[in-house]
Amino acid sequence: MSKIFIIGLPRTGTTSISVAMLNFGFKVAHTAFTKQAFELADVISDAPCFSDFKQLDKIFPGSKFIYLQRELSLWVPSVKRLLIKMGPGLIPKSGHFSPVLKRSFIETFELERQDLLSDQHLTNCYCRHQQSVESYFKNRNDLLSIDLSDVNSFNQLVEFLALTIKVDQQFPHLNQGTQVAKWKSYKHENKVGSFSSGVDHRQFFDY
Repeated sequence: MSKIFIIGLPRTGTTSISVAMLNFGFKVAHTAFTKQAFELADVISDAPCFSDFKQLDKIFPGSKFIYLQRELSLWVPSVKRLLIKMGPGLIPKSGHFSPVLKRSFIETFELERQDLLSDQHLTNCYCRHQQSVESYFKNRNDLLSIDLSDVNSFNQLVEFLALTIKVDQQFPHLNQGTQVAKWKSYKHENKVGSFSSGVDHRQFFDY
């Protein structure tokens, strides 16, 4: 069963593109921590997709992937604020966030580092992730790389997904500044819960 995975890092516009996908008619999970959430959704974004895209590519052959870029001078201070806000919940043993989310962030940002919040370390994390994506999808046609601030990005997405909708639109600009929870407050019938339960209860993939 093929899917659409949004594999940009946090603070690159994952909420904005997820809302756009809802309005396109897709069932969307912004973060997914159970097998059932992945099964129910057509589109899955954010954690753990940005860290697990290689594994997901094998589990869901024929899927499409969308990598979100953002100018580093804007992304670094934004993700720094996010990591500070999420910090207590990301602590391996005592943090209240999903183990899948914590693993995803630990693997991507090396949370144990003393220089976690330094501009240089965060820049390195971004570049390492970008290089990993570009290397993995080299010579493939199932990856779209866009910057949502680019005026052409909406049309590029529509073309990549072969959608027959009105173009010349723009993405909604959500989670601005210190906001991080716009997805929770956005009401839509196509939203899929991150902890959806199925025949495997709330188990995640074994990989």
